[in-house]
Amino acid sequence: MTTPTPASPDATPELTDRGPAGASSSDRRSIVLVFAGLMITMLLASLDQMIFSTALPTIVGELNGVNHMLWVTTAYILASTIMMPVYGKLGDLIGRKGLFIGAISIFIAGSIIGGLAPGMTALIIGRAVQGLGGGGLILLSQAIIADVIPARERGKYMGAMGGVFALASVGGPLLGGWFTESIGWRWAFWINVPLGFLAIAAAVLFLHLPKGRTTKPTIDGWGMALIAVAATCLILFTTWGGNTYAWGSTVIIGLIIGAIGASIAFVMVERRSPEPIIPLHLFAERNFVLTTVAGLITGIAMFGALAYLPTYLQMVTGKNATEAGLLMIPMMAGLLVASIGSGLVVSKTGRYKWFPIIGTLIVAGALVQLSTLTPTTSLAVIGCYIALMGVGLGLGMQILILIVQNTFPASEVGTATASNNFFRQIGASLGAAIVGSLFTTRLTNLLAERMPDTGTALPRGENSLTPAILKSLPEPVREVIIGAYNDALTPIFLYMVPLVILAVFLLLFVQEKPLATRIDREPNVDLIGALDGPEDGQTAAPGIGSPRTSTSR
Repeated sequence: MTTPTPASPDATPELTDRGPAGASSSDRRSIVLVFAGLMITMLLASLDQMIFSTALPTIVGELNGVNHMLWVTTAYILASTIMMPVYGKLGDLIGRKGLFIGAISIFIAGSIIGGLAPGMTALIIGRAVQGLGGGGLILLSQAIIADVIPARERGKYMGAMGGVFALASVGGPLLGGWFTESIGWRWAFWINVPLGFLAIAAAVLFLHLPKGRTTKPTIDGWGMALIAVAATCLILFTTWGGNTYAWGSTVIIGLIIGAIGASIAFVMVERRSPEPIIPLHLFAERNFVLTTVAGLITGIAMFGALAYLPTYLQMVTGKNATEAGLLMIPMMAGLLVASIGSGLVVSKTGRYKWFPIIGTLIVAGALVQLSTLTPTTSLAVIGCYIALMGVGLGLGMQILILIVQNTFPASEVGTATASNNFFRQIGASLGAAIVGSLFTTRLTNLLAERMPDTGTALPRGENSLTPAILKSLPEPVREVIIGAYNDALTPIFLYMVPLVILAVFLLLFVQEKPLATRIDREPNVDLIGALDGPEDGQTAAPGIGSPRTSTSR
């Protein structure tokens, strides 16, 4: 790694706890405004991942699509996963501001499609379009923070971003429940429109970043296409296998072959591409490989568990959608305290290795406890288990991103962050798809085994089963369905524990490198210049350019 020629102290100011050294109050206010805009965008993306969890049983029941329930979640995650590396690479090549606004606009368009959806097909299409934009929201927010805040100080900002996810993890289910029971579930889509325009306004007014490279960028079109094919085949294989199609069917075998073939072709293309969407040299860095695999496993556990907990709470405990959302508050509290607290400690001490290790161990413990739930488990106990999951996630998620960003030079921070997030989202996709597929299959089989004993058929069939319909059924039938929901989901939590333990083992080998205290850019470009400099797409003034290819330690 090359080190740039030292510039004057004013060129790359070090940060203190009060902000850039020598920065005026107006400069610090500019940083706060930029961060506030990014937080709005993070809230927009995070909220949308969680808002359907409590509304989902009612939505799919009304649209007669319980058998397609997992696609409402999987379509969004799959689309956003495919787009993450694209946004990351293009951000490094052409600058992030235009991409940022474009991603928000696409997200708004998908929300409108979903809000107007007359049936399940349109609903799933709207979620997919949302994902095409949503893939850039969290990723670009994280990369922009890396553009303007040195790694040593970045922990507290990343911790606050983790706090936004914590807020969304409860606010989403709560809003989804409230919309479902009052003004209608379609407002789970419509709420994104004003929030989206607010995020665009914040980006236009406050976000001023250095432009990307001045030379004409080379777009890795083949790489983008192949990674999309590989990810799609992988998700369809895990979603349909053993559920829609038999594991040995021609379709499933074809998807497996497609995923393997596209992955091999992708590696071959990336080795020759001048601007690969996921540069293979990233995998030469041990910290990147270890944190990426650990992030993938965390994604499986997090989305596998959290995507279906609100549904479980409604169908098993008998709570309505709003109450199910409120029952997720312990997780928000745990994640919020752990994320912000760990970020502050990292910024103060510069030490970070043990946070994700301890956090992942706590996640494993929480999964074990969740696997013991029964229909008679008290709400207080369930709340403790959910809070434990939140603490574990809060200690690890944002620190893993920080480790990745601290491993690579500023010119590759977007690509490296996107690549790490891509594999974490692959994990999220696998978690949602595998858990959803296993849950749906187990639930269908258990209902088929147990319902004949009651001598009563469901009014509109199991595909239209909602919490409201469940409450109206005779007590014997209701008990059978509640037992089936519990027995279909809780064992799956235990299945994920060995994977999470593997992540703990891998994280033990992370090298704790000193966090960078400065962002080295071209001469005369400092942190404040990045905020006040030319916007993406404008001509740079003399001496204004993209970040240097290394950071000072």
